[in-house]
Amino acid sequence: MKQEKKALTLKTLTKSNVWDIQENDIFRMWEAAEKDAELKDNMRHYTDIIHSAFEMEEIKIDKPEVIKKYELRGFKIGSVRIDDNTKIKLAIKKRPILRVTDLTYENIRHISAAKLMEVLERNFGGGWDSLSQSIQDIIESGFDISTTTLPKDRLHKPGGMYEKKVNDGFEVLEIPKGTWVEAIFAKEKPIVEKPRMKFNDLDELDKQDEKTDEEQDKEDLPDDDNYEDAEDEDDDAFDEDKLTEESYRTTFETDPEDLNLEAEDVEDDGGVDY
Repeated sequence: MKQEKKALTLKTLTKSNVWDIQENDIFRMWEAAEKDAELKDNMRHYTDIIHSAFEMEEIKIDKPEVIKKYELRGFKIGSVRIDDNTKIKLAIKKRPILRVTDLTYENIRHISAAKLMEVLERNFGGGWDSLSQSIQDIIESGFDISTTTLPKDRLHKPGGMYEKKVNDGFEVLEIPKGTWVEAIFAKEKPIVEKPRMKFNDLDELDKQDEKTDEEQDKEDLPDDDNYEDAEDEDDDAFDEDKLTEESYRTTFETDPEDLNLEAEDVEDDGGVDY
């Protein structure tokens, strides 16, 4: 059974989930938090978050004609308490997403693919490549995007890319370019939770910390069966235990005549000076 999401509160608001709520939710949250002592101390923090998704103005002239003007502009009006003795009237309105410059990493997952196409159509002209790289990155963080540019009479060819994308749930925006058309396809990406490492108990974590350098070195070795064989061959080729005195000898005796050396080069003791 799918668990219901917990209702947001003023304290749990972030610059991402604030896009999930509406103006009336702000007044409800504020009222619920009025008795919380932390509200006054963190007022700037809460209002900064709200400001990221809402226009918010204090109504200093509380007259019907002034209130009416705010309402005509789409604002919701309500009263909030900012401290024990002060209550003010606020006008709040959700920030509209009308232009590509209104898109952010915080709000991109809070609009539909159809809404994205409206925003792109309203701001376009040059096609997908006319967008700055930063705007493309924001859009692609929330949507799968693909494009194609074809002659008008070939774009809707049966069995073509256009038909396949539409059948796969993509929204399409067509941008005429003379006798050609650029088609932009967009589909919302599924939200994937990042996996977190889990340990059965603290002992597992302790074991990881207690690994010796030798054990770590073995883990870093390549996963190759030939590696151990090569290591064994090296051991046979050079075994310090098998070294003898002869192995360390640095001089040798021989007949000077065999070396064709001059007489003065030969020492009296028969050794060779080299």
